[in-house]
Amino acid sequence: MYLTRHRTANGPRWACDGRWLPEGFRLSWLLELPAAAGRAVLAELPRGEPASGSLLAPIEPEQEVWAAGVTYLRSRDARMAEAQVKDIYWRVYEAERPELFFKGQGWRMAGPGEPVRVRRDSRWNVPEPEVAVVFSATLEPFGYTVGNDVSSRDIEGENPLYLPQAKVYDGAGALGPGIVVVQRPEDLHALPIAMEIHRGTLLVYRGETTTAQMKRPPEELLGWLGKELRFPWGGVLMTGTGIVPPDDFSLRPGDRVTIRVGELVLENPVR
Repeated sequence: MYLTRHRTANGPRWACDGRWLPEGFRLSWLLELPAAAGRAVLAELPRGEPASGSLLAPIEPEQEVWAAGVTYLRSRDARMAEAQVKDIYWRVYEAERPELFFKGQGWRMAGPGEPVRVRRDSRWNVPEPEVAVVFSATLEPFGYTVGNDVSSRDIEGENPLYLPQAKVYDGAGALGPGIVVVQRPEDLHALPIAMEIHRGTLLVYRGETTTAQMKRPPEELLGWLGKELRFPWGGVLMTGTGIVPPDDFSLRPGDRVTIRVGELVLENPVR
């Protein structure tokens, strides 16, 4: 099953497999339940006419977006290279406890075709292509979408305590185009991820990886996230990046970022 959220004259509306779900349907209704129960409810909901309207980020305002860092070896190496305090990234990569941080509420996330931004006070900005796991209130994977965790590497590298400013600002995150519902956590363990960045007609960067390269599986990250934190309406966890452009690359306004996770494609212009 595949969930999408659309812009309509009467406000956002959800569809499943290309057909409208009942008017007034909320993603929260499914994520309040254990994942298996949410999937069962979704399977029984009636489908209407074919859906239309531009796509919105597949998340509601009450859901929070969190993110994990240093979950791939490539990310560890890149963070060590940028940082003035280098050993903390080696330590967190090897530690039992992962790095987890708040990225923003659902209403802050850009959707397909909507712009992401680079900070005016940063000189080194990159997109981070990630599998974004949509999880239930019981901290179980319900599905996944594409995430773009835009980051200011120079701000983060200057001081680890600047991480929130490097990661959380207007236009620093995008999700979409929809949610692929999964049947089991293992469905997330070998997803291909690819990213292309175009500057005008020129391809200026391309990289790829797979979630099989992650040090910690998504369900382990969710277990840590929920140890002392409740998510009554579920949420989204960006699971880290294994694709990092070279150190001499920085996003510019006008660039176009395309991220693929499995069959999903998320594209956003940069401002």
